[in-house]
Amino acid sequence: MSYNWELSDWPNFTFSTSKIDGKLYAFAQETGEVNALLTALPDNIRQETLLELILSEAIKTSAIEGEFLSREDVMSSIKNNLGLNKTAEVVKDKKASGIADLMIEVRNTFDKKIDGHTLHHWHKLLFAETLHINVAAWRKSSEPMRIISGGINKEQIHFEAPPSSIVAKEMDRFLSWFNHTMPNGSKEIKDPVIRAGIAHLYFESIHPYEDGNGRIGRAIAEKVLSQTLGRPVMLSLSNTIERNKNAYYQALKNAQKSNEISKWLNYFVETVLNAQLDAKQMIDFTLKKIKVFNSIKEKINDRQIKVLQKMYSFGPGGFEGGMTAKKYISITETSKATATRDLQGLEKLGVLVAVGGGRSVNYHLNY
Repeated sequence: MSYNWELSDWPNFTFSTSKIDGKLYAFAQETGEVNALLTALPDNIRQETLLELILSEAIKTSAIEGEFLSREDVMSSIKNNLGLNKTAEVVKDKKASGIADLMIEVRNTFDKKIDGHTLHHWHKLLFAETLHINVAAWRKSSEPMRIISGGINKEQIHFEAPPSSIVAKEMDRFLSWFNHTMPNGSKEIKDPVIRAGIAHLYFESIHPYEDGNGRIGRAIAEKVLSQTLGRPVMLSLSNTIERNKNAYYQALKNAQKSNEISKWLNYFVETVLNAQLDAKQMIDFTLKKIKVFNSIKEKINDRQIKVLQKMYSFGPGGFEGGMTAKKYISITETSKATATRDLQGLEKLGVLVAVGGGRSVNYHLNY
């Protein structure tokens, strides 16, 4: 079987938008509405929404690759980077610091061109203390770069990337395409979703690094969306992808068999549209959270505030498994009797809803 980069028309991608024009229009409408909503919000709520979206992207782009980072570490790193902590908090997990710094870097430089130095810098942020791979350098191994699933003797090859010997040449061509298709470029692609979809597929097909290609490829997609829109995009692409990773990998696999990519763009625009709808939901969620805290702050204690903040930090998807007395004790280091009383107090205030009964009771946010 031949892969896209082996075909004579590589990398001249072709596609039809006839089946996705409606979705492209819907995305344009939704992103406009989200921008208008954010503009109308008070500064503190706008900042909190931005932090939650950056956090979500950092956590989920890592989770797609099987890395599960501490939300607290990533958020501390984001706030440190943005100068929001009066005193910088110590973050021991370098992976959390690296991905947080990458997210901020991509947003802060969204309107800039990229070159090899840019991508190598991003790669170094992700793998600053990694010894098992070449960091900030294109892959060099003579071994094939393959995307494989299955156990020993049951391996299934999903994709084989170009050999290392031609990666530098392919990346030069990719970077030239990227910079010429940006706003006011000689080959400008005006639709942000189309350009982002091509950029992501193009980069992932070259797979230039020994590791980290997925995270950098998704960062490139978000940069493209921001660059073509003319402002930092307010969504988390990885949060939407992570909910159905199998569909993402299958769409990539199918797209890497041909340079006619209409089906890939159909998948991608659907994903980006859902990510924008999720962002709108996040704004609504943040507003409700602020309203709840303002209405009950004089009626609850510090333990309850700490637990509610923990529960709200997981976003509209909710605190997995709900809050139980056991979890409450772990978070607040209090007694079981106090935990039960505090939780029941929050239920009476209408902030939490109890599910189940007896020892199996758990509490969920009422929103």
